[in-house]
Amino acid sequence: MLDDVKVEYMTFGTPIFDENGVIINAIVYCHGSLGKYSSMKKIAPLVGNGDVFDENKYFFISITALGSPSSCSPSTTGLNNKFPRYTILDVVNFQKQFLKEKFNIEHVLGIIGNSMGGFVGLTSAIKYPDFADFLITGVSSYKVAGHDFILSKFVDEIITSDPDYAKGELTYSLIRTLRLANLAEFNFGLSKESLRAMSNVELAAEFENFGNEMLETDIYDLKYCNESCMNFNVENDLDKVKSKVLIISCKQDPHFPPELDGIPMSEMIDDSQLIVMDSKLGHLCFNELESIRNELKEFMENFDDC
Repeated sequence: MLDDVKVEYMTFGTPIFDENGVIINAIVYCHGSLGKYSSMKKIAPLVGNGDVFDENKYFFISITALGSPSSCSPSTTGLNNKFPRYTILDVVNFQKQFLKEKFNIEHVLGIIGNSMGGFVGLTSAIKYPDFADFLITGVSSYKVAGHDFILSKFVDEIITSDPDYAKGELTYSLIRTLRLANLAEFNFGLSKESLRAMSNVELAAEFENFGNEMLETDIYDLKYCNESCMNFNVENDLDKVKSKVLIISCKQDPHFPPELDGIPMSEMIDDSQLIVMDSKLGHLCFNELESIRNELKEFMENFDDC
């Protein structure tokens, strides 16, 4: 149990209050693995006057999740491998407690979750069915299985195979191991089409740059976050979702292809809609949300009177 922990966040938009002074138009943005509050910039092209996420109509709160750097995490607490293991439900509860303590919010208009953020949003909708009126989950799933489980297992194996991991302090060996663990993820971002369009020389350079850039992450943050995602599975609880759900998949997503994740999830959640994007960005397609502006706008019209 950790007390008085650090929470990094940002807000954007216009809060609207009820007669009791409680914000009624809050939308919570949940980022992907080891992301941060600034990941909310993915919806920036859609916040103009009259647009899908009109800043005059909605009040956005984006929280750097439990386990991610700059909020309470293995690295920021200095606990490293002594940090308590956490689940996606713990991430949800961390978020809910913060919203209550900081904003006195116990109900939100909606949740938008990207990748791991989709795990968070879906878990919230299952565990607390009356918490959010809607959920938008993007390039995500209801469980980590198959090739995604093996990827997470592989990353975990790379990290724990380094004998220095147990020391709880950063060593040269762990820096090298961190780079290798992150490089295992390289092939699961952009679409196969995008990768094939590059020459091998270009790919090698991108691969090298990716490994170097990811050295900014912390190996203990990565280990704990990867483990929490690896154990995610809410397949048997999808019937508990009461929020209206919009599922966004991408047909070129190497992580969560629609036929394995988005489509089955839409069939298991009663009040859900499915959009399948066509984007060579693959798993990174949330950076092109303006390409489905009309579909998003149609969905958000359900909440104009909320």
